[in-house]
Amino acid sequence: MTGLDLSAHDLAIPELYEPRMDALTAFGLVAVSAMLICYAFEDRSPWWILGFAVSCGLGSAYGFLQGAWPFGVVEAIWCLVAIHRWRVRQWPRSQFRD
Repeated sequence: MTGLDLSAHDLAIPELYEPRMDALTAFGLVAVSAMLICYAFEDRSPWWILGFAVSCGLGSAYGFLQGAWPFGVVEAIWCLVAIHRWRVRQWPRSQFRD
């Protein structure tokens, strides 16, 4: 023996790992990607703010479904804040004053 005893099993090439994305992870990816896109375009139209709110709601659903409830709570709060910002931008108070 030469001090290094390797069997044929030790030298076997490991199987290649094929990463797979399940439906829930894909849903989360779409929700967060939509949030980033809508956030980037918020200054262009109030409808992008509404899109941001909807995507935050989807992100919140993803957080709860995935089991990360703190993420779900924070995203739900962002959804409410974005809805408020959309309403203020869509219907400014000065529009209703005499």
